[in-house]
Amino acid sequence: MPTQKNKQGERTEAWIGDAVLALFARQWILQRADIPPTQRAEAFTQMTSNQFLASLGEPTSVEAAIGKIYQSKGLQAAFDWINANCVPLYLKQRKNRQPPKGTHRNKNK
Repeated sequence: MPTQKNKQGERTEAWIGDAVLALFARQWILQRADIPPTQRAEAFTQMTSNQFLASLGEPTSVEAAIGKIYQSKGLQAAFDWINANCVPLYLKQRKNRQPPKGTHRNKNK
């Protein structure tokens, strides 16, 4: 059973990891030509939400893992982890949210 000290340590690492994830997400989104400026805020929210992080594990633990990597190995290592572990799942979920190309929804049919 986790002690109060361990839980506090994880929360601290998660707080740092949350900031690292937010920075990564913003930079990544700005580099994507397929995410227009009008969709950036929504993409950021989707990529950093607890709902999204829950698809990788318990959200606080995921953020804590990012924070631990940042503290022990630096920003680039944390970004590399996010790119390898979060981005592929985010892209898959993003693709699943979009209607297939060549189709349109006509509510009058």
